[in-house]
Amino acid sequence: QVQLVESGGGLVQAGGSLRLSCAVSGRIFGSFDMGWFRQAPGKEREFVATISWSGLSRSVADSVKGRFTVSRVNAANTVYLQMNSLKPEDTAVYHCAAKDRAAAEFRYWGQGTQVTVSS
Repeated sequence: QVQLVESGGGLVQAGGSLRLSCAVSGRIFGSFDMGWFRQAPGKEREFVATISWSGLSRSVADSVKGRFTVSRVNAANTVYLQMNSLKPEDTAVYHCAAKDRAAAEFRYWGQGTQVTVSS
C-alpha cells in the first residue's frame, strides 16, 4: 500500500515562509512523479507544483511562480515544497500526490497539511 504523509504546515504571517514535506512509503520513490495541490474551504482543489521522478522536470502554477519551489530527495523518499513570500490567498490544505511515471493522472494522495497565512 502506497502511503503519503505531509508535514510542515502551520500558521505564518504574510511574507513569511514554510517548507512542506511529503514522505512516501510502500513503493520505490524514484519511480514516482510527484505533485502538490491545495484546496481552500469552499473551493476546488487546484494544482500547485509537480516534479518528475528524476527531479529534472518541474512546473509551478502561475499563482505561486517565483515564490514556491518544488524539490525531491529520492534517497529520503521525500518531496518538498518551499513556500516563500506567502500571501493570505495561499491559505489552504496542501496535499501531496504521486503517480507512476507511465500514468496519466495522480493516483495516490496524502491526508493534507493545513497552511494558514495571516494578513
